[in-house]
Amino acid sequence: MSIVWIIVIGFIVGLLARAVMPGEQKMGLILTTVLGIAGSVVAGYLGQAIGLYHAGQGAGFIGSIVGAIVLLFGYGLLTRK
Repeated sequence: MSIVWIIVIGFIVGLLARAVMPGEQKMGLILTTVLGIAGSVVAGYLGQAIGLYHAGQGAGFIGSIVGAIVLLFGYGLLTRK
């Protein structure tokens, strides 16, 4: 059941990150969900690196959104024509 929650929260985080980021992002639902999950992972690793989170502790909801925005910005730079 925890996998289902990870997917649902990842989807919500991905949607919020896309809503906050200016411009149009052409991504489907699956890529939005992957963006949210990966944003949470990135936020967890960065938070551990700067001392906000302890080892094994997950990132918070706001941290996950910030991580997803960082990934979305990088994705935009890579796919820009």
